[in-house]
Amino acid sequence: MTVARRRWWWMRKRLPLLFFLLYGSSVHAQQIEMFASRVDANETHTTAHDDVIVVYDGNYLSAKEATYDRSLKVLELHGAITAMRGSDYMALGEYARIEIDQESRLFSPFYFADKSSRVWMSTARAEGLKEDLHLEEGMVSGCDPADPLWKIRFSSLDYDIDTKWIDIYNARLYMYDIPVFYFPYFGYTLDTRRRSGVLTPAFGYASSEGVFYQQPVYFAWHDQWDVELRPQVRTLRGEGIYGVARFVDSPKSKGAFSVGYFQEHDAYVQRFDLANNTHYGFALDYENEALVQELLGYDLAGHQSGLWIDATWMNDVDFINLSSNDEIKNATSNQVDSRINFFYDSGAHYVGAYAKYFLDLNRQNNDETIQSMPIVHYHRYLDTLLRNHLYYALDASYNNFYRMIGKRAVQTDLVLPFGLQGALFDEYVNLEYGAKGHLRHLDLSGEASTVNPSIRYDSGNYAQWEQTVKIGTSLTKGFDTLVHTLNVDVSYSKPFEAHKEGYYEDYETLCGGVAGWSTEVCDYYTINEAQEQTQLGLTQYLFDREGGRLYHKLSQRFYYAWDMERAGLLESELEWDGGAGWLFYNDTFYSHERQKISKIVNTLRLERDPLWLSANWLFEDVIRSRQEIKNSYLTAEAQYKLSDRYRLGGKYAYDMQHAVKKNMEIGLHYSKRCWEFGVRYVENNRPILTSNESASVYDKYLYFTIALQPMGGSELGYKISNELEGS
Repeated sequence: MTVARRRWWWMRKRLPLLFFLLYGSSVHAQQIEMFASRVDANETHTTAHDDVIVVYDGNYLSAKEATYDRSLKVLELHGAITAMRGSDYMALGEYARIEIDQESRLFSPFYFADKSSRVWMSTARAEGLKEDLHLEEGMVSGCDPADPLWKIRFSSLDYDIDTKWIDIYNARLYMYDIPVFYFPYFGYTLDTRRRSGVLTPAFGYASSEGVFYQQPVYFAWHDQWDVELRPQVRTLRGEGIYGVARFVDSPKSKGAFSVGYFQEHDAYVQRFDLANNTHYGFALDYENEALVQELLGYDLAGHQSGLWIDATWMNDVDFINLSSNDEIKNATSNQVDSRINFFYDSGAHYVGAYAKYFLDLNRQNNDETIQSMPIVHYHRYLDTLLRNHLYYALDASYNNFYRMIGKRAVQTDLVLPFGLQGALFDEYVNLEYGAKGHLRHLDLSGEASTVNPSIRYDSGNYAQWEQTVKIGTSLTKGFDTLVHTLNVDVSYSKPFEAHKEGYYEDYETLCGGVAGWSTEVCDYYTINEAQEQTQLGLTQYLFDREGGRLYHKLSQRFYYAWDMERAGLLESELEWDGGAGWLFYNDTFYSHERQKISKIVNTLRLERDPLWLSANWLFEDVIRSRQEIKNSYLTAEAQYKLSDRYRLGGKYAYDMQHAVKKNMEIGLHYSKRCWEFGVRYVENNRPILTSNESASVYDKYLYFTIALQPMGGSELGYKISNELEGS
């Protein structure tokens, strides 16, 4: 063999040969590139052998052998075929036929995997036209193809490669090889971008409410806003619909508007003696973190502004209870607070405008509930003069108290604090003198709800001046493994006698003490008069090198007024951050006069794998309106990671004073790459509004959750019991 022939034989066997083809169409020209170890060609056909790679229209195909018919413009591939489009998807097969002009494809057999979602599908034969794929009698799953934990078998499947939308017909869900569910039709998208369509449904059953079914529908009509509607049916109770519109109106602001309506069946209303046969309401959540800057069109560096709206209205508490099938997730406190807050902060000046609306869910109407709207607030931040020895500030507010029935009021306050401060003995001793003036004017209007001609309301004025002297020290010492900081101070406050006119003078005796707090005439007697007192304070910190921290504060007040207990409440506040996930907090108040603890707040938290634990206890034993009020409330929540796949969790809330379990939950959750399963047992004591004001219903549930990743899942709730508390 000559040198030239040997070189040509070596290049054919060892080097890829580039075969470049151009073909015309009525619209535009396309090209096919072939790489192979050996290529044979004649006038109509080109055949590539061994390590064949074909590049066509952004697709990369590899096979053992490829044949291209230039006259028919048909590409055929044989043996170990792999087809890829960038990093989006991969397809496998043994035979493929691609008709270039018609943009049609045929694979047999066919395996397709979407890399971003990890969903794969396979069948004996698949056909494609442009961006559409059609599969017959195959399966789809998101699990390991070698041994899928779940799979969906189908009679046919259509997949749009461009939109990543799947239509599955006659779908049968298998867990391993056991059939568990049948869907006549199932549609899903592998694209994580927002798009319109139906969302995961929710199912449930209760003997008192029947079958529960909720089918959310999502509308992504615009990049800056979307709408979700959640129609629901409870076969023995009624039907309703809830919805939410979410929007983003600027880079610094977003919001959501929710509405809901539910119509009760007459039989259910009569059985539970409900106050209303319809439940409806709305809620608006909005936040803007730079309102003034956006309105003016300037950055205003160093300035802050914002608008927050958290507004809710409903005709009764069942508007919340019925918003979902999992009632324990819904906050059902007796009072719903709605707030609108606007502020502008320049660093030296603060301006705010607020509105507060209180909705008492225990009442059938809120005509006598006092609302605060609007509230206007100005604050001049603390500033200093004379080398920081003189300080001053200013606070002013306007509050409009409004209600439909009963007296209304407008209250204006002005508070001016200022003082002198300095240090002695090389800053070991700190001295401070402070003074504060408080002025208030109250205008009253409207008619009292209580018909009593002897009750007379006049506008009122109030003024008081208070002085405080304070001495203290702050010490820090370092040890080998600890740093200790100690702050000790003593202060004495002496107010001048308050000046009162009109309303504040007329009702000082009735409303100034605890006896009058619950009477209507005292609704606006909210002054908190300064008292002559001495206050002792001790605060200390301990820090160690492992990140642990101990904080402790002691505070004790002594009063000089003859009608008050001499020693006020002794407060001891302690927080221990032990590192390694441990945190303990305690705040205890002790009453010397009653010789008992009046309040305890305890929190214990642990975050250390595999355990997460949080427990809270509130105890209260106080005197209000000459009545002893006792509360004792315990809440706890824990999660334990049994393994990488299993997690056990629970919640508990108990009213210890009234021996009432508020709610309880325990559940097990299993998670794997391709699926999740959970079971929860839930008990919940939820309030309802009956014709006799308020009551409660005690529910017991079983919840089953299954999610087939990444296709999603659903939760099935079964209500074990549903009964009026105390019945």
